[in-house]
Amino acid sequence: MHVSLLMIFLLATPLTASLLMAVLPSRSVSTLVFEALHAVSVLTIVLLAGYLIITVLRGGEPIDTLGGWFYLDALGSVFVFLISALGLLTGWFSLSYLRHDLKAGSIGAVQFKQYYTFFNLFLFTMLLVVLSNNIIMMWISIEATTIVTVFLVGSYQTKLALEAAWKYIVVCTAGVAFGLYGTLLIYANAAEVLLDPAQAVLWTSLVGAAPQFDAMLIQIAFVFAVVGFGTKAGLFPMHTWLPDAHSEAPSPVSALLSGVLIKCAVLVIIRFYIIAVAALGPAFPQLVMLIIGIISVVIASLAVFSSDDLKRKLAYSSVKNIGVVALCLGFGGPLGIAAALLHCVMHGFTKALMFCISGNILMKYGTRSLKKISGIVQVAPTTAVLMIIGLFALSGFPPLAMFIPEVMAFVAGVSAGYVWIVVILGLALALIIAAFMLVVSRSVFRKAPEQLQKKDLGFMILAPEVIMVVVIVWFGVLMPGPLLKGVESATAIVMQQPDQNVLHNDPLLKDFFAAGELSGSNVNE
Repeated sequence: MHVSLLMIFLLATPLTASLLMAVLPSRSVSTLVFEALHAVSVLTIVLLAGYLIITVLRGGEPIDTLGGWFYLDALGSVFVFLISALGLLTGWFSLSYLRHDLKAGSIGAVQFKQYYTFFNLFLFTMLLVVLSNNIIMMWISIEATTIVTVFLVGSYQTKLALEAAWKYIVVCTAGVAFGLYGTLLIYANAAEVLLDPAQAVLWTSLVGAAPQFDAMLIQIAFVFAVVGFGTKAGLFPMHTWLPDAHSEAPSPVSALLSGVLIKCAVLVIIRFYIIAVAALGPAFPQLVMLIIGIISVVIASLAVFSSDDLKRKLAYSSVKNIGVVALCLGFGGPLGIAAALLHCVMHGFTKALMFCISGNILMKYGTRSLKKISGIVQVAPTTAVLMIIGLFALSGFPPLAMFIPEVMAFVAGVSAGYVWIVVILGLALALIIAAFMLVVSRSVFRKAPEQLQKKDLGFMILAPEVIMVVVIVWFGVLMPGPLLKGVESATAIVMQQPDQNVLHNDPLLKDFFAAGELSGSNVNE
């Protein structure tokens, strides 16, 4: 079997599981059947994704299939890793979480079936975004993630959940329309330039032909693409859907939305960023990313500090972190690009952990209001420890995973001469730290309500969270060589450098990556 066919199987796995669950009657079929199909799906995705990622990194060459419509390079591999790993962990967490909601009466048998059906369809649409080489298909896939996840956001069918779902689909559909305009402008320009107009939809063809594109048209198209796909990423000014959708969705869905989906939108922006840099040079694309990034960081940091709803606070934190990713792309250079990619990975695991922890707290306290949550360390001590680690990680403390890309972002900004932006970023980070430390002091350590049962949650709930904590500490203390190699190769793609050792040539990264170089070399053996 040719390895490129595995991409088709990777896409087909969650789609097939979703379709099977869709045709099964919810009332006459045991919930165990839906759970079993779901478990087989997420496990198969991890196995297939892992094999494909290893193949790409070892071979040093991308894989494509179906006439180049589907394509996996080192850049896409970073995001396939996120989808598969966090799809497995949040899918595992979902098993106990949904059983709790079913037992509590928050959902019925129909909603139980609907959740797993759309969860797997959600994984399919995200994989479609990442594996698409066709820019029209990229847009369709991003729009498909909206249509699929609106049912997950509204799972509880409460007034607030339905309002959040409605706002989500309206804002995202309107915003992503700008992405379609940008996509069509690039396609129209490419169809005039390329000898074969049919190639004008393929990203790989567009990158090669970009220097021939009309500069003014590409400037307009790139701004449309950033605003449009930035809507789905949670960037200013179309970020308003994110706090409502993330707070009202079931916690495992919130973990996927924040940990993975917004990163898929970032990947699409990066793909268009590469085209824009090739066509225009770096100055204009970086300026756009700097402007939208710093505004997103400042607005989100203020919202994080002022919010009293745990999940909304976490959601605004995601806006801030995607703003940091945009800033890193704006800073440019190998250090800035690598920081953006590493930030996507580290934030993905950290935010998925925190939204799962918010699910623990909802199950124990029955509320998201931080004014009503106190004494977590007494009520659920393991959850409290995991929560403290997660909040410290989100705050960028060493030796946890997010410390590394945030330090890289500061150094990249200073090296590029954007000292004033770095100062603003530092002040915003200080505000985030203050906000999360207040949560630790007030919600974790204050006296617990007397009526609450002082007993932690079960193994099936805590185990995936513990694994995420282990990953966050591991990636912060000793980043694995394969991840370093993958990010390095992805950075070379973004910078369009033929030398895949682009990070090792940067004096700012030479010593930092030396620790992982030995283990990373095993990928190429």
